[in-house]
Amino acid sequence: MQPAASISVQPWMSALETAAILDGLRARGDIARFVGGCVRDAVLGRPIKDIDIATPLPPLSVIALLGEADIHVIPTGIDHGTVTAVIGKAHFEITSLRRDVETFGRKAKVAFTDDWLADAERRDFTINTLFCDADGTLYDPCGGLADLEAGLVRFVGDPGARIEEDVLRILRFFRFHAWYGKGSADGAALAACRDRAHTLPGLSPERVWSEIRRLLMAGDPVPVLEMMRESGVLQQVLPEAGDLGTLDQLVGIESDLDEDDPLRRLAAILLRGGHQAHDIAARLHLSNAERDRLATILALEPQVTPETAPTIWRLALYRIGAAYFRDRVLLGWAGAGAGVDDAPWREMLGVAADWLPVEMPLRGRDVLDLGVAAGERIGHLLAKVEDWWIAGDFAAGREACLEKLKEFERAGD
Repeated sequence: MQPAASISVQPWMSALETAAILDGLRARGDIARFVGGCVRDAVLGRPIKDIDIATPLPPLSVIALLGEADIHVIPTGIDHGTVTAVIGKAHFEITSLRRDVETFGRKAKVAFTDDWLADAERRDFTINTLFCDADGTLYDPCGGLADLEAGLVRFVGDPGARIEEDVLRILRFFRFHAWYGKGSADGAALAACRDRAHTLPGLSPERVWSEIRRLLMAGDPVPVLEMMRESGVLQQVLPEAGDLGTLDQLVGIESDLDEDDPLRRLAAILLRGGHQAHDIAARLHLSNAERDRLATILALEPQVTPETAPTIWRLALYRIGAAYFRDRVLLGWAGAGAGVDDAPWREMLGVAADWLPVEMPLRGRDVLDLGVAAGERIGHLLAKVEDWWIAGDFAAGREACLEKLKEFERAGD
């Protein structure tokens, strides 16, 4: 395989941990190259998340060589040629060159090889087939450099065949187009995704949510979501998705605030009402924390808008906390549409930033001390005092709350 171009050596490529891994793998004269996402993002000048390395060495040889270098190795996917090397906090995924012998949906029977081209040709997209030496020399077996420059996400080989091997590649295609595509999508890829959209329900919910979440984290996921809807893909994985106008506004707001949040963006394309959050959470296997946050964002009450009184804002802050309040404000701001005066919404964000949590001054012990027997009436009396305390904008202190408790108790409330 001949070199195609080169890039400057970047800090992650020459870091001591990286050098130790490469030295261990090359101790007997073998080749080891960076591959996939780290190379792709390095070419674009984007931050590197994970460092993947490819080598013609079989996995047991990789383990042996790194062991001789006193490097800890975890056999994370050894049957498919992948191990993880760990040095301190740095993790490196090392995969032996492979070719597919037989595919079974998301799984494949592989054979190890020393053929770099064969390994590249089994990968999903051309932009993920780039290899790079430690000195920055690039190898481009499938035309990935030109596609990367053009913003074209293109399958390696026949798109339909690649999707037949792994239907998750449909969602990966749209996710990668959201992150790396420019303009129109590759026609052949889009047609293959459309033709096989009906196979998506066979994917595991965790895989589906992982891809949707990462797509929603793109700078502007709206055009790709529209493309997914036109292709019949969005209906298969997120049938609850409604109009994308609120999401479009939210993306602009978040960009101005220099932030993005996939769960909040998911909420922006759903109908208001927390019940839907529970349905989606069950279907996509969201975590309990994700489920509860989504339900809180979508809840109808208490309303959080510039038209509601600041006392209602503070009630919401007390009930749901500053982080969820912020979610509700941003979603409401986005739902208000283009051209809306943003000053009141920013004021509400400021109130949330300055909010200091308050606690109801009384506890169950205080009710018991009045001689009230243990039981449901304790909670009932506490709730009445809390409602009174909230109505007074949290101003009453402990003594005033105790007096109000005694008043309610004497009245038989």
